[in-house]
Amino acid sequence: MTRPAPRRAVLAAAIAVAATAAAPKATAAPAALASPTAPGRHGKEGVPVDHHSWRSYFDWRSGSGQGVRVEGGSRPGIVIGHPAGTTEYTDPHTGRKSTWETSTWTSRDHAVTFGATELVASWNARTPAGTWIQVEMHGTYTDGTETPWYVMGRWAAGDADIKRTSVDDQTDAKSTVWTDTFSIDDATTGLRLASYRLRVTLYRAPGAKVSPKVWRAGAMASDIPDRFTVPASTPGLKAGAELTVPRYSQEIHKGQYPEYDNGGEAWCSPTSSQMVLEFYGRKPTPEDLSWVDPAFADPQVCHAARHTFDWQYSGCGNWPFNAAYAATYRDMEAVITRLSSLNDAERLVAAGIPVITSQSFLASELDGAGYGTSGHLMCVVGFTKDGDVIANDPASKDDGAVRRIYKRRQFENIWLRTKRYNAQGQVRSGTGGIAYIYWPRDPAPSQRRALLSVGIR
Repeated sequence: MTRPAPRRAVLAAAIAVAATAAAPKATAAPAALASPTAPGRHGKEGVPVDHHSWRSYFDWRSGSGQGVRVEGGSRPGIVIGHPAGTTEYTDPHTGRKSTWETSTWTSRDHAVTFGATELVASWNARTPAGTWIQVEMHGTYTDGTETPWYVMGRWAAGDADIKRTSVDDQTDAKSTVWTDTFSIDDATTGLRLASYRLRVTLYRAPGAKVSPKVWRAGAMASDIPDRFTVPASTPGLKAGAELTVPRYSQEIHKGQYPEYDNGGEAWCSPTSSQMVLEFYGRKPTPEDLSWVDPAFADPQVCHAARHTFDWQYSGCGNWPFNAAYAATYRDMEAVITRLSSLNDAERLVAAGIPVITSQSFLASELDGAGYGTSGHLMCVVGFTKDGDVIANDPASKDDGAVRRIYKRRQFENIWLRTKRYNAQGQVRSGTGGIAYIYWPRDPAPSQRRALLSVGIR
């Protein structure tokens, strides 16, 4: 279930020293630091989050391309037109050196009006055999200087051509990429990301006629204040609501395919993704599952783990890789974003959109969980009439035990906070409301309104 913690910038030394010296309990956390005052896309709770995607024919035409062609139709996107050149790539996880034809598309700058401390990219693409893509981000700081071109992911739906991977050791004196997250190194200096652009490179085997296609590329930029506690929201669904999302346990896969993050105990993210995909009626085909041992129950969970696995991170919890996996299914869209409160999740659930959330907590901080974790994904599928959270929690002994009810106040705080104490009393990071949002390409009007309400178009 664990997703290791270093996804956010390292804490200031003074905070860490104070925490380890005093070792206070999580319930005695200090007050939140002041929120930033600059304007941006604020939710009702005043949390600055900006999600932007390039996805329309105009969006793709507005960027600059080398060798790409923009396809129109019901799902506009970019493909290789005439390759701009060739490049050699040595896969760091196999040592295999190969030559690839390439074409590149670069977006226009997107301004983040409030200034961001973090950014997480996501993309939706098709990569037939013999193709793959790379997504990069380049930004301008509020002091006028620029970031390097940071690789946010090298991705393919399969694993025969390359091993999908994040890239470590990407940093300058001001920012770092932690697996899938760009982060300002020291937000207390006031430095922020003022704008960014994305670059997508399409790769295919020389002479091949097929091409990858990317129909959505974007990023979530945010400036969440450092906080151990968050404001409590008031339940917004007076009658409650619950979606009939399939229930899968990661724990029944313990020991299966240990090459993918030591087996099912660490498969919370792909298990949650698979639950939501099957809620929408999307499943792997029998041919897709032919590689899985037929003695294993719920083979689609094994399939999801294999196809979200990040060979550098050595885990299945890479946020954008899970969204990209979801978008490989028929007519699906998927993004990574941050939500402001459980009211955002309520609006989505009421419209028929489950929400996958990422959180870290001690066993004492979430009644009924029965475990603590430094990083775990689960699926919010509903709310009781009193506003408590109905979750499909894959960290359950079997499929029948997956449905849980968690206290609203506890769940909201462990999900939205950015700082927490571990069992040793040390300060560690929280995800600040990270969520996976998956939905059909042609959403119902109510779903479209719910997505718009949380900044997703």
